[in-house]
Amino acid sequence: MMAKSARAAAAWRTYREVTKPGSPALMTRVRAIPRLVRAVMRGEYAGMGKGKLALLGLGVVYILSPIDVVPDFLMLIGVADDFGVFLWLIASLLGESGRYVEHERAVIQGRVEGQTP
Repeated sequence: MMAKSARAAAAWRTYREVTKPGSPALMTRVRAIPRLVRAVMRGEYAGMGKGKLALLGLGVVYILSPIDVVPDFLMLIGVADDFGVFLWLIASLLGESGRYVEHERAVIQGRVEGQTP
């Protein structure tokens, strides 16, 4: 019961962050994920470390892997752990990519404002 409410709360927080006025839109965040990964790998974006990026990568591998910590044949628990990892992964990726888009916007605005006519 507690895990369900925690997952629901995480999903709600993600929804509120993505739909907040002035916040990057969902598809903007999704399209920014490859740029975010490249920037983190090249050390061009300090907002996220390579360790967190590796953790997100492990989350993707865990979801795609046929091997689970809790086997899926334990129907409710096995599927719930995959779903929990999926929600965490989506919430983390959308949050991080939103911050990255805001970072990109700030860099662009800084360059435009800093130029002389």
